[in-house]
Amino acid sequence: MTETPGYRPLYRQVYDIVVSKVAKGTWRPGESLPSELNLAKELGVSQGTVRKVLDALTAEKLLERRQGKGTYIAENTQERSLFRFFRLARPGGKRLTPERVAESVKVRSARTVERSKLDLDRTERVVEISRTRLIDASPAIYEIIVLPVKFFPGIEKRGSLPNTLYSLYQTDFGINIVSAQEEVHAELATAEDHRRLQIDIGAPILVIDRVALSLQGRKVEWRLSRVKSHDLVYAVNLT
Repeated sequence: MTETPGYRPLYRQVYDIVVSKVAKGTWRPGESLPSELNLAKELGVSQGTVRKVLDALTAEKLLERRQGKGTYIAENTQERSLFRFFRLARPGGKRLTPERVAESVKVRSARTVERSKLDLDRTERVVEISRTRLIDASPAIYEIIVLPVKFFPGIEKRGSLPNTLYSLYQTDFGINIVSAQEEVHAELATAEDHRRLQIDIGAPILVIDRVALSLQGRKVEWRLSRVKSHDLVYAVNLT
């Protein structure tokens, strides 16, 4: 059955239909979309409305335009995810590529703070991923990542998780991370930081508190990163 925009505002309905098709896997990462003309005919709207929606979704990094080829569903590759969501750099702006080393994964009941961060019910369970990441072969980041089990069933049974998780979320669970809410603050290193990051207790560290949102606006990941800060900065380009 052909989907149609219905009686809600036209642009918003076309936008929601395209997003829904991506979320359902009708169009897979890396797959090309129908032409603007064919999509407009399918939805019963003007080609201009379709173009406006596709332009908006391209700006939001859900789609990508390929010169002379058309519009494609963007893939959250390891490189793309690192470029978009990894903001640590050397002073002066040199971008860095972290490596994953020690890692543990377990399923447990959601704690109060996690229910608040991820909008979970009292009875819900989560997957906790804790891992240390290296930069230039030295421990630099200790992360706790919390995921609702309902969105990532069975992820804890995998033998090894990739360095960058967002590509796995997209390809294996149909979860497209499109934005993140971050808060950054400074703390003093604890005994656990000393053990994980090989820094002195009481040394300054950077703490990054991130909630990642899916294509549908759901809060699907809470990540707390504790960063050795003596030679790392949080770098953002403002335009």
